Amino acid sequence: MIPRLLPAVAALALAGFAALGVAPAEAPAVAQATSADGIGFEAYLERLKARAQAEGVRPATIERMTVGLTPNQRVIALDQNQPGSGTARGYPPMSGYIAAHVDAARIGGGRAVYAQHRDLLARLEAQYGVPGSILVAIFGHETSYGRVKGDFDLARSLATLAWEGRRRELFADEFVALMKVADKGYDRSQLVGSYAGAFGNPQFLPSVYLRLATDGDGDGRADIFTNRADTFASIANYFRDAGWRPGQPWGVRAFVPSGFDVTAYRTRLVSPVCPRVHERLSRWMTVGEWRAAGVTPQRALADDVMASFFQPDGPGTPAWLLTGNYRAILEYNCSSYYALSVGLLADEIVN
Repeated sequence: MIPRLLPAVAALALAGFAALGVAPAEAPAVAQATSADGIGFEAYLERLKARAQAEGVRPATIERMTVGLTPNQRVIALDQNQPGSGTARGYPPMSGYIAAHVDAARIGGGRAVYAQHRDLLARLEAQYGVPGSILVAIFGHETSYGRVKGDFDLARSLATLAWEGRRRELFADEFVALMKVADKGYDRSQLVGSYAGAFGNPQFLPSVYLRLATDGDGDGRADIFTNRADTFASIANYFRDAGWRPGQPWGVRAFVPSGFDVTAYRTRLVSPVCPRVHERLSRWMTVGEWRAAGVTPQRALADDVMASFFQPDGPGTPAWLLTGNYRAILEYNCSSYYALSVGLLADEIVN
């Protein structure tokens, strides 16, 4: 994983993307007025406002984005009760997740979007090297093709999470970044999204928006809320930044010989981020080396391509050879369930 993307991926993964469920409505303000370390919300908010102003945000923007701001207990509860926060080592079956997330409705919706924007997607693929099917699949997973984007007041959510203190540095940075986004002329009513701060069609965090959001139609504005050209260009820019290799698939299904011992190919590396995700993948070998071991791709894949073996549900179940582009998808959301379903959806969209 690219270290500079870690804050975005961490928050997005914990946000419960729209693909994993609709964000609940806003909850009333919390009854308590102090964080775990005893700092009052109003006092802490003044610190955030001062920092935003020191970093160049106009006072009028800060005022309109924070007037009447109160902490949101629902946001804190959601953040503290994320799946995977425990220590259990088991993994739910991949097959059930794929069935639910690469279903007929999402495939059909993706094909319709792809057909509608075929020329645009081809232009972006030529410019960024990322297949249009991947861009559409991300759009489908994140917001059900723009239908489910979250309704939390981002200023309130990010201020709440920064104040609460469990991951203060991350969310304080995102709050200030949100003020900078607002300073570009966006209304507070438009800056809504997931409880952990992701927004727009691609569900970018504010810091990601500032760094990677892209004007896809030349109108001088990177509108990821309603403009699909900007949405797709921004996702493509994200993947190019994450190291997408043009001309390579994300992965392909593989034939596995009877009695294949996957434990002999376990990786000895420990990833500094998302270790539970990366520990499930084998070590990286060339496709030629996998062929020699008896694992053969079901579609064309050059022998010199580096690949990792992945058979998430165990012997006798579907297996894949994953390329470096799979890791680029993991940059978007460090979950093998998410990354595999995005790749499979993208394949279905163009098949």
